[in-house]
Amino acid sequence: MTGKNHLRLRFRLDIPAEDYLAYYRGIARDVIARTLDGRRIRFPANSLRDHVRHDGVRGLFEIEFDERHKLVALRRLGD
Repeated sequence: MTGKNHLRLRFRLDIPAEDYLAYYRGIARDVIARTLDGRRIRFPANSLRDHVRHDGVRGLFEIEFDERHKLVALRRLGD
């Protein structure tokens, strides 16, 4: 269930497996992405762990933040 003041944004990611290793090893801590409506967002790379496949992290995602800009959920919507 989402709060009524939560912000949801959609974005695409295309991070090859080799590049995601930097996040996995802790070299890079945050992911910076551009939303479909042009906003720039930053979120912890470890929130992508459930979405890593053999070819990396790819697809359309939706991220949800609460009213204090804390990450609530990150969902993969499709390719």
